[in-house]
Amino acid sequence: MLKEFQDHLESRLSFLKNRRLLIAISGGIDSVVLTHLCYKYDLNIALAHCNFNLRGKDSDADEDFVLQLAEDLDLEVFIESFDTEGYAEEHKRSIQMAARELRYNWFTELSEQLKFDYVLTAHHTDDNLETFLINFTRGTGLEGLTGIPEVNDIFVRPLLPFSNEQIADYAKVNQIRWRDDSSNKSTKYLRNKLRHDVIPILKEINPSLLQSFQNTLSNLNDTSCIVDGAIESFRKETIDSVTNQDIKYKVEAFKKLKAPKAYLYEVFKEYGFTQWDDILNLLTAQPGKYVASLTHRLIKDRDVLILTSINNDEAVEESITVLDTNSTLKIPCGFLEFSEVDMVSHEHDEHCIYIDKGLLHSPLTIRQKKQGDAFSPLGMKGKKKKLSKFFKDEKFSLVDKENTWLFCSDDNIVWVIGKRADDRFKVTDKTKHILKIELIQ
Repeated sequence: MLKEFQDHLESRLSFLKNRRLLIAISGGIDSVVLTHLCYKYDLNIALAHCNFNLRGKDSDADEDFVLQLAEDLDLEVFIESFDTEGYAEEHKRSIQMAARELRYNWFTELSEQLKFDYVLTAHHTDDNLETFLINFTRGTGLEGLTGIPEVNDIFVRPLLPFSNEQIADYAKVNQIRWRDDSSNKSTKYLRNKLRHDVIPILKEINPSLLQSFQNTLSNLNDTSCIVDGAIESFRKETIDSVTNQDIKYKVEAFKKLKAPKAYLYEVFKEYGFTQWDDILNLLTAQPGKYVASLTHRLIKDRDVLILTSINNDEAVEESITVLDTNSTLKIPCGFLEFSEVDMVSHEHDEHCIYIDKGLLHSPLTIRQKKQGDAFSPLGMKGKKKKLSKFFKDEKFSLVDKENTWLFCSDDNIVWVIGKRADDRFKVTDKTKHILKIELIQ
């Protein structure tokens, strides 16, 4: 196996040479064999072990074993102890999911802080088959049937082409010691149930199951490449516009397809959506309807679907008080630059207005729309117009409305910022002090 492993690294993973590598090691047979193979191949490796504190003395014994292995091979080792059950309860995760998040977060943090180039994990062909079957039984798209990626950002799986049997034979021939995890024998976990109850039957039906599976994965990955190319081409054709706030997609482009739901899935799957029937219904829904994931919204607006992110990290201020009309003020949609000038140098536009400073009354605020808002659009000579009607006439999308800010004097709208000034505050022959306000984005 050593020769096959070396050949595999030479042909597929040669970039690992002369790089700082961190091996995720549990103490089990797979990660221990991976450590020995990399050590014999003279790769620059260190070890990282997670103690999840789930198996009492056995967890501590695993840690001691890894420490001893590191000493025997003269390797640097990092150990982290986790309160896995506490994390699972706090974040409402299963124990397995909690352990996964904790270890991958730690590996990533460790690699960033100590400048490791890659993290190696010991996933092999049998693991790949189990993952395939798990995704298959739960329901998935094509990407869920293409297996564990050999390289995924900083994570590399050098043992993916090798079976559990090959790894066990190598450990036996080379008299390699490892730790058995008793939890791997419990069939209360789906992965273990497949490993102990289902896969042996499949191997009995087809003794060459793993080879057949590898061939199937190869075919599926080839198909996936074709699909990815077609989707990327379609994505470029169907995008209507891209801004810092959103991406707009042409509804008609999806409607023309024979399988619009499949295309919707491929285009928007990376944004966390799960309600694909609801997203399909957006194509014929009324403007303003939307479907949300934890991180994004997909909004129907006339002839486009608008994709916009949900910012859960920053709380938007309800209002901003303008304390100085001779300075620059940062607001959510850019900067407002205030300056007193002697004359109006050009006509109003969307980003620059001139107003009669003497008509302003405190408090001066920057706020978003509220129920019942109305103003007198410049040029309408004092005629009032509801802000909601203005939005409708201007064909504002839901996102446009949410990102529109108002400059107000004593709660009266002076400027729909970046859109329209109010006629009541315009400069006239009686104006003594002219205030210029410019939006800089």
